Amino acid sequence: MTHEHSGQTSRRTVLKSTAATGAFLGLGSVVSATPGREPGPKEDEILVGKTDTVGLASARSTVESAIPSDASVVHENETLGYMAVKVADDGPSAMDSVIDRLERQPGVEYAERNVTLEAFYEPNDPQFGDQYAPQLVNAPQAWDTTTGSSDVTIAVVDTGAQYDHEDLAAQYRDDPGYDFADDDSDPYPPSGEQHGTHVSGCAAATIDNGTGTAGISDSTLINARVLGGGSGSLSDIADGIQWAADEGADIINLSLGGGGANETGRSAINYAFENGTLPIAAAGNDSGSPVSYPAAYENCVAVSAIDENENIASFSNVGPNIDVASPGVGVLAPVPTDGYASFDGTSMASPVAAGVAALGKATHPDHSPSELRQLLEETAVDIGLSSDEQGNGRVDAANIVEGGGQPDSPTASFGFSPSDPEADETVTFDASGSSAPDGGSISGYEWDFGDGSTASGVTADHRFASEGDYSVELTVTAGNGNTDTSTQTVAVGGDGGGGQCGAETSSDSVSGSLSGGWWGNGSDSYTYTLDTANPCQATVTLSGPSSADFDLFLTLDGRTPTTSDYDEASTSPDSQEEITVDLSGGEELGLLVDAYSGSGSYTMTVDELGK
Repeated sequence: MTHEHSGQTSRRTVLKSTAATGAFLGLGSVVSATPGREPGPKEDEILVGKTDTVGLASARSTVESAIPSDASVVHENETLGYMAVKVADDGPSAMDSVIDRLERQPGVEYAERNVTLEAFYEPNDPQFGDQYAPQLVNAPQAWDTTTGSSDVTIAVVDTGAQYDHEDLAAQYRDDPGYDFADDDSDPYPPSGEQHGTHVSGCAAATIDNGTGTAGISDSTLINARVLGGGSGSLSDIADGIQWAADEGADIINLSLGGGGANETGRSAINYAFENGTLPIAAAGNDSGSPVSYPAAYENCVAVSAIDENENIASFSNVGPNIDVASPGVGVLAPVPTDGYASFDGTSMASPVAAGVAALGKATHPDHSPSELRQLLEETAVDIGLSSDEQGNGRVDAANIVEGGGQPDSPTASFGFSPSDPEADETVTFDASGSSAPDGGSISGYEWDFGDGSTASGVTADHRFASEGDYSVELTVTAGNGNTDTSTQTVAVGGDGGGGQCGAETSSDSVSGSLSGGWWGNGSDSYTYTLDTANPCQATVTLSGPSSADFDLFLTLDGRTPTTSDYDEASTSPDSQEEITVDLSGGEELGLLVDAYSGSGSYTMTVDELGK
């Protein structure tokens, strides 16, 4: 293994060295994207649809030759077969003339104005038109069904909140909360402390009250003041989480983080989750670093930030722990005293997601924290970002109030062993990972092995007579008669085509020492070249100090991994990591050991398997 050491101080390193846990209020910009049209009405555009007999490129050429010189095609939708043409603002008659000319062109099925549609529910909050977050998550459509329920409680575990704010007083409980930072019963914020008020408004500023802005849901709010002046102790935060769960909160919003993984924080999150409360937390504002804690804990929903054009915010943390994305750039909400301001940060994205979850809880009041989390994730919308950036997608209020009924179809899933069989070798197929609709059962398992043979049952053994690729299909049938199918390819080798994976082995290990913090050597990088004749698999294990949190990152093309650029990663909240990758023989492994928090010695081992 060749080795490189990185001791440079990044913004992430600086932030990791800060002992206090703080609020995630970002000051960054958003990642630039290809310029697009402005959101909102587009009265100066004509939509032109093509016929089924021509392609979109051909239709565009025809349209461009027919429109005035000062008009242009500004948008295309290949799936729906239409394009948008922007024309000069010369009045209705000029628009009608262009439409009439376009409709006479070959290959054009229709031309029509790009009319403006309005949501059926338009709240009377005077600054609603200046907001974008409720609109982006389709809250107005959800409000046609419900604006939320006072029976659903969101706990804002944060700085203090102005609970008598003109746009929050109707949502805050008569007994608004507790101040853990000052150990008294009044969480009212001191002068200059804005964060908790803004977070409260992102989630639940009163809708349709003729005042200020609109939050996402009309839910009951309570506030645990655990951050004084923007930072707070782990113990205050853990106590605040436990208090919120004991107070009956359905959702806890945690727009805070830092300090790495710890047992106290994990215990508090697990306590809330196990006692009927869903924790939702900001991913962090370390500009592409891995998700911070508490968001990264297993029983917490981690939320990344996007802007109004659904680009990932440049300040947002990313990685495999991201569960959903939510608006977090320029989010307008209440601030003390009876004011309003736009803030950036995953601190804003998290309460918007919490408000969406609260709408889901209002329409599905019997959902457990696990079921509510699943509903939030399953109804999220894929906006074209990577899973490390958007998780399951952008939260969607309309989907969450309309969806979430009990599934009525099973899910087919199976595995097989060995994974690379030889011809005439027994392969065991196992469908026990399949699932039935809630409250139901699977009544049948049918196998088609792709070579003319079939079988029934949860498990089945089969031998393929000759080498080749076989498409194996499993069909499961639920007790209600609904079915689902899963297909996998089984690559069967010939007798002379190589042995089993693991017939040849090679191992290499390296030791080192890392420490986080301002002056720490925060990461070590390595390159591993494959050693076996016919590589098929490699497992990389990292064993580090029990008191620290070291992470492991891997690339398959030999490039040096970073915490935001990698092919595989293992980032559990300790220093015991493992990554297994399948190999074809052309790979070179780039490896990075990163000290997320703490310090100490480590050993990294690469175990390579060949045929």
